[in-house]
Amino acid sequence: MNHKVLYYSLLFLFSFSFLSIHFNCNTEPEKKEMTKEEMIQRGAYLVTIGGCNDCHTPKVFGPHGMMEDTTRILSGHPEDFVLPPINPDEIQPGKWYLGNAHLTAWVGPWGVSFAKNLTPDEPTGTGSWTEEIFIKSMREGKQMGFGRALLPPMPWFNVAKLTDEDLKSVFAYLQSLKPIRNQVPEPIPPDSIHKMK
Repeated sequence: MNHKVLYYSLLFLFSFSFLSIHFNCNTEPEKKEMTKEEMIQRGAYLVTIGGCNDCHTPKVFGPHGMMEDTTRILSGHPEDFVLPPINPDEIQPGKWYLGNAHLTAWVGPWGVSFAKNLTPDEPTGTGSWTEEIFIKSMREGKQMGFGRALLPPMPWFNVAKLTDEDLKSVFAYLQSLKPIRNQVPEPIPPDSIHKMK
């Protein structure tokens, strides 16, 4: 009888020890949630290396050539900037596309596209967007996640590959910017380019 008690006691002790070690040895480090400030910093980094300022920030010319207008970071195509006349023959399919002096407006076979105001200004920027709308827009390549297609040269198909955490960080950064009132024009379809004056 003592052998049975000893046998079951040792079996229980061994099993308990094995299970305790097994469930307490997590090989993956616990992932810590980023703070809001960490998300904003990560978003700023992603926006910088992703080249978002290349199109969404107007440019000025300084002693070293073209540079970002730091007073209008990510505010999109300036509403008061008038495009010069465009020869529709220069943008037929298979030909090159054109950009304006700010690199905020692009012309091609799709028509004319204007870089969006990404600042959190409610009436003219992304201030009324939610994180969910932003992520859906970037994943599906649609304005507000369900509207018209995002037009070239917006590389939404690359941005769509970012993780949810990365897209949330980009959105947190954009929402931390100073709101800039700038009503970017709507895209111009290709059959209306000849009407531009």
